[in-house]
Amino acid sequence: MTDALAIARELLRCPSVTPADAGALGVLERLLRAAGFEVHRVTFSEPGAADIDNLYARIGDTAPHLTFAGHTDVVPPGDVAAWSHDAFAGEVADGVLYGRGAVDMKGGIACSVAAVLDYLAANGGRPKGSISFLITGDEEDVAVNGTVKLLQWAAERGEKFDHCVLGEPSNVEALGDCIKIGRRGSLSGTLIVDGVQGHVAYPQRAANPVPEIARLITALSDDPLDHGNEQFPPSNLEFTSVDVGNAATNVIPAQARAKFNIRFNNQHSVETLRSLIEQRVAAAVSAGRLKARIEWLPSNSGAFVTKPGPFTDLVVAAIEQVTGRRPKLDTGGGTSDARFITHYCPVIEFGLVGQTMHKVDECTPVADLQQLTAVYRGVLDRYFA
Repeated sequence: MTDALAIARELLRCPSVTPADAGALGVLERLLRAAGFEVHRVTFSEPGAADIDNLYARIGDTAPHLTFAGHTDVVPPGDVAAWSHDAFAGEVADGVLYGRGAVDMKGGIACSVAAVLDYLAANGGRPKGSISFLITGDEEDVAVNGTVKLLQWAAERGEKFDHCVLGEPSNVEALGDCIKIGRRGSLSGTLIVDGVQGHVAYPQRAANPVPEIARLITALSDDPLDHGNEQFPPSNLEFTSVDVGNAATNVIPAQARAKFNIRFNNQHSVETLRSLIEQRVAAAVSAGRLKARIEWLPSNSGAFVTKPGPFTDLVVAAIEQVTGRRPKLDTGGGTSDARFITHYCPVIEFGLVGQTMHKVDECTPVADLQQLTAVYRGVLDRYFA
């Protein structure tokens, strides 16, 4: 089969920490053009955010249309002295490939490209339908100039996708143990209680927001948002910081703030969840001079699920044949660009094992690269059969 390791090493040697591309998309462009793909490099802009270079490549002009999605940007390496191998050298030691992005997710992209090139070589250079790649450089940051806009751009060109495989590191312990068929949404905000500043010796002249915010934190934390469903666990609200910005011990503060994040299931949308929390705060706040409100952060992370069916069955069969494992269909973990893709076609996530992603010495066994390439090749064979 086409060597996924060689592609992965070339990608890892591009220090593409968001928003830098550092040549990573150029590696893919060269490989895909040589294989007969029509390749587009598209740059998107947004006020307050860095310009991002993206890649869309397609071969074939008929249905069915299978697209592979991913991102070449990576998080910073952190303390480079703590790495046992250079974070951007793509070194292999004892059968393990090291480097930032090895599993999240340049390794997965390398495997999908290798599998597609191998499939095309075995089938006269053309698929029995269409294959494409949606690759962004803006997944690890604010994700405003990447996949969401690339999908809009493709739709305006008349591109229609039937199914998508996103090569995020979906597996937990071993290759083949998990497919992501959905993701929880994410919504963040700050609970603010406004009081009246004053001297601690004269509390009757002030209104202390600290006891009130503590009571509201307990109320919002203890009251369940829902009880989950067949695809998702219950939504959860977690407070992550509490602050009054008060350096004095004899001053009642004027304001208290508490940051929180909600990971929510598909029983809510961003809008309905905001309304629910605001209603609960309004109902729980004490009467008097204290006032409570919420400042919401923007969110483009809604919950979604891809219903199991023929496509998930096909992917499961390919995984089981290569790895001997029957993967769990799961919706746990954080968010990904699948939240954008789901509005255009059914999407599943299957990639490498995610245990070392974002860590020092991020790495993947070379054997996993070979197996993942074989899984993707099995998906292609079945999909276009």
